[in-house]
Amino acid sequence: MSVSAEPTSVDPRRNGSVPADTGTARTDTLRPHAEHAFADELAALAAQDDRPRPARWRLSPWAVATYLLGGTLPDGTVITPKYVGPRRVVEVAVTTLATDRALLLLGVPGTAKTWVSEHLAAAVSGDSTLLVQGTAGTPEEAIRYGWNYARLLAHGPSRDALVPSPVMRAMAEGRTARVEELTRIPADVQDSLITILSEKTLPIPELGQEVQAVRGFNLIATANDRDRGVNELSSALRRRFNTVVLPLPETPEAEVDIVTRRVEQIGRSLDLPAVPDGVDEIRRVVTVFRELRDGVTADGRTKLKSPSGTLSTAEAISVVTGGLALAAHFGDGVLRAGDVAAGVLGAVVRDPAADRVVWQEYLETVVRERDGWSDFYRACREAGA
Repeated sequence: MSVSAEPTSVDPRRNGSVPADTGTARTDTLRPHAEHAFADELAALAAQDDRPRPARWRLSPWAVATYLLGGTLPDGTVITPKYVGPRRVVEVAVTTLATDRALLLLGVPGTAKTWVSEHLAAAVSGDSTLLVQGTAGTPEEAIRYGWNYARLLAHGPSRDALVPSPVMRAMAEGRTARVEELTRIPADVQDSLITILSEKTLPIPELGQEVQAVRGFNLIATANDRDRGVNELSSALRRRFNTVVLPLPETPEAEVDIVTRRVEQIGRSLDLPAVPDGVDEIRRVVTVFRELRDGVTADGRTKLKSPSGTLSTAEAISVVTGGLALAAHFGDGVLRAGDVAAGVLGAVVRDPAADRVVWQEYLETVVRERDGWSDFYRACREAGA
C-alpha cells in the first residue's frame, strides 16, 4: 500500500518568523533563509529563464548555476555570486541534482559546503529548510520519521500519530532535503538513507505502508573528514552519492574576495561599517591564515609550522566580522590591526601549549620582518600579552 505523495496545501517550511507567502524576509530576521534573502534575484531569474526545467524545479539547471556563480541577465539584473570558486564544480553539483543521484559536498571545514547546500536547495526547490543537522546524537527518527507518543498511546499507530522527518516531507512533496555533517551521524543511522536513495521509498512497517518519492525529490549531504568524531560512510551508502569536492580558494585574491563579500552581507544585517575601509586588514588576515595553513610563506622562502586548527575561510570571515564590530562600537568605525589581532590569536591558538609556540615563532620570524606590518605586529603582541 502506497501513501499518496501529492504536495500538501499546507506550507511546512515556516516556523512563524517569516510569513510563507511574502517571498521576502522580515527586517528583524537576523539570518534570513537564502530563498528570502535573495528572493528578488530568484524571481528575476525565474522570469527570464526559458530553458527546460526538471520536474518541480523552480529554475533550470543553467539558472541555478547562474544564481550561485553570479552574472548579469538580459534585462540588466545583476545576480550576485554566492560561491566564488571553479565553475565546473557548481555545474557538476547542479547536474547531479537533475538526475536521480544524491549529492555529497565534501571538503575541509570552511569551504562553504553548508552555504552551497542551502543555496542549491533554495534555487531548485524554493525551500532550504528541509534540514537534518547531523550530530553524534542524531537518531534514526530524524531521517525516517517519529511518533507523537500521546496519540500513539491513545489511538495506536496511525498516520495522524506519525511525525514526518524533513527527508520524508521532501520525498512526498518533490523537494530537496539537506543533511548537514553526514559523517557525524552514527553509522547505523547513516545507513537508513540507503533504501531512500536507492529505492526512492521510505517504508512504514508499523502501518504496512510506504512513502514513495515523487519527481523532484533529491538530497544534498555535506561532510568533512578533518574534524574529530567522524564516522566513515559505508561503501553501500557512498555509492548512492555523487561526491563533489569543494576546494579551498586557489589564490589569496579569491579568498580576500570571498571574505569581503560575506563580511559585507553579515555587516549589513548588523549595521556595521562598510568593508572597503578595512580591505587591507582583510588581506592581512587572509595572508596569515593561508601561510600558516600551507606551512610556508607566500613567497615560498620560509617554511612554517602549522597550528592544530583549520584556519579556514569561514574562520577568517568570523575574525573580520568581530573586528568590524570592535571598530564600530569601541573605535572610530575604521577596521585596523588592533581590531583583528585578538581574533587572529584566538583562531590560531587552539591548543594553548603547542599552538602558542607556532604563533610566537611566526610572529617573530615573519610578521616582525614584513614591511608595512609593524602595526599588526604590535597589535598581535599586545593581544597575546
